[in-house]
Amino acid sequence: MSREDYAKTHGAAPADAEKIGQFAREYGLTVVSTDLSRRTVMLSGTVRNLQKAFNVQLKDYSHPNGNFRGRVGTISVPSQYADVIAGVFGLDNRPQANPHFRRLAQAPGIRAEAASASHNPNDVAALYSYPAGDGTGQCVGIIELGGGFRQTDLTNYFTALNLKTPQVVAVSVDGGTNSPGNANGPDGEVMLDIEVIGAIVPAAKIAVYFAPNTDQGFLDAITTAAHDTTNQPSVISISWGSAESQWTAQALANFNDAFQAAAAMGVTVCVASGDNGSSDGVTDGANHVDFPASSSFALGCGGTTLQASNGTITSETVWNDLPNGGATGGGVSNVFPLPSWQTGFNVPKPSNSAGGRGVPDVAGDADPNTGYNVLVDGENAVIGGTSAVAPLWAALVARINQSLGRSAGFLNPLIYTQTTEASGFHDITKGNNGSFSAAKGWDACTGLGSPIGSQISTTLADPPTATAKRARSNGKKKSAA
Repeated sequence: MSREDYAKTHGAAPADAEKIGQFAREYGLTVVSTDLSRRTVMLSGTVRNLQKAFNVQLKDYSHPNGNFRGRVGTISVPSQYADVIAGVFGLDNRPQANPHFRRLAQAPGIRAEAASASHNPNDVAALYSYPAGDGTGQCVGIIELGGGFRQTDLTNYFTALNLKTPQVVAVSVDGGTNSPGNANGPDGEVMLDIEVIGAIVPAAKIAVYFAPNTDQGFLDAITTAAHDTTNQPSVISISWGSAESQWTAQALANFNDAFQAAAAMGVTVCVASGDNGSSDGVTDGANHVDFPASSSFALGCGGTTLQASNGTITSETVWNDLPNGGATGGGVSNVFPLPSWQTGFNVPKPSNSAGGRGVPDVAGDADPNTGYNVLVDGENAVIGGTSAVAPLWAALVARINQSLGRSAGFLNPLIYTQTTEASGFHDITKGNNGSFSAAKGWDACTGLGSPIGSQISTTLADPPTATAKRARSNGKKKSAA
């Protein structure tokens, strides 16, 4: 569906927005803005009135990583409003997600002739047989929850690679801005994402949505990008996340709904699966998957160690440098059920009977030791992590969309039709991420495998119609205040 058609068909009903306005007046709150297409109403008010409206206590907390506002009590609203309010965000503004990039300690530089096992992003695209294209006519959206970019870095980087410098625009969400700091902070994530995408599709517009690192900021960035009628990204890259267990139920549900809306509008969402192996960095001894990669409507992107010589892949295994480094995230969701398109792919049983969705779906080079040559705040660096795989796949989708003359959209039901190499994947069969091992076909380390881009493009040129229809959203006419 077009964004305009989606807004008309599945946007919030004006009567529901008015009902929230009534709720606001009842509790002395002010309606700041209303966006029916995003099903979002922004409210403001005093601490006293907000506490009364949502039946919580707000408190300030101090933490070594920074101070934040939190809440005590379960959020609730009067029953007469419960049918239109799907979630309440912004009462808690603690940092929600982590960037999934890993920087190699010793950086050899960005020049192609550097004697190292690292790669330029466009060379990785060639190793994975990406279809021809430069992204003309496409826009790729990137979600960032901190950091920033410097135009001089971008100009110098792409000039060194003999590539056109892409058009990069910064979009502010909830007060988030392009705020470059230093090479060891979130700037590494921002520059990695932009430079991987720009090196593969230099003619595409790159829209970077900067938002605060809160569940509210993250969600608003996603919905803003998906519904953006100005830049109109056909694919969105997300390299931030955290373990499912660290999210509230309302966040899990509303993020998933946002990705479903993106799928209905033909927007592909590529999400990094995490860099801490099967535990996802949680120390309870159990297996965890990273969210939002585990969403039913996201393309979860796992990591490999990619070695090549003379333009040919010589070895590709599961990325795992633990215990002293990182490893690709992967496993089974305890929240989202097994989707129909993963049936028959030997996805392990979840720890929680409500779950079942296997993560990741696909993979690509993520090992910092075989990582990507980038330029960050004037410093040459080699960076890996599954952070690199989400933009790597986003750039592939942009090339495919260019060749198709339309958006490929929600890929998952389309790429799970086969698992053989002939269907477009290098099957990774060696290595593990802790609790899960690589195997023939799909596995909870590298999904279906790394891409054979030209073959995936051919497959998507004639997708199975009945399967594609399953990606369409029924659309709930609810609003998230």
